Amino acid sequence: MRTAVQPRLDAAWQALRRWLGATLLPAQCALCGAGCPELLCPPCRAQYLESGRGQARPRCRQCANPLAGIDVAQLCGRCLRQRPAYDATVTAFDYAPPVDQLLLQLKFGARLALAPLFAQLLHVAIQQQTAWDAPQLLCPVPLGPARLAERGFNQALEIARPLARLLDVPLQPRLALRVRETRAQSGVAPQERQANLARAFAIAPEHGALLQGCHVGIVDDVMSSGHTVNALATACKSAGAARVSILAVARTPPH
Repeated sequence: MRTAVQPRLDAAWQALRRWLGATLLPAQCALCGAGCPELLCPPCRAQYLESGRGQARPRCRQCANPLAGIDVAQLCGRCLRQRPAYDATVTAFDYAPPVDQLLLQLKFGARLALAPLFAQLLHVAIQQQTAWDAPQLLCPVPLGPARLAERGFNQALEIARPLARLLDVPLQPRLALRVRETRAQSGVAPQERQANLARAFAIAPEHGALLQGCHVGIVDDVMSSGHTVNALATACKSAGAARVSILAVARTPPH
């Protein structure tokens, strides 16, 4: 007879098997599968960096959507019409091939060794900012308990750990809680995504004092519509944060 905890045990075992397979099998390039001692073989790394470099184009300083002009200090039309709760966004890449495949390997293939690589590339993008105001602490976008149990790890936290070390900024992995299980944004119609995230996040009571007048850096793997990070930024601002910056590995270009 299966107990109430058996599904979670099964999910944990599957996550462990994926992790063991990713770490104990001979090293392979994450893109082409060729044998190599690094995550990416030299040809793929060159193609990856050249095709995925996100700071080669002007971006809105608030949401990081591409801009048609050359003034990197300006805001896009969407942010001018309705300012989001967060104050700035830094991204390393557009969410497009081959970056999307690498992020999917991390998120759904449990290839956790990719997380430090993403942190390094995001750190490079941060260093390229002309006016960078470093946050006082980092907070990864939290997963709900059910999704965390199913996946076995939080990809945003895996990226935030090495990024915090590179930035020399404290990491607060339990600062925010996802208090309401939500549907995956990728499976929600665009017009329903904001409502799907309404009141989904809360600040842990024991950490509320940290946010008073604080600059928070929210770390995520992919920023698409921006509703997820905006909901979390709203929770941070409501708890007393003075400024919120989004640090996302990839940004989905608007269609």
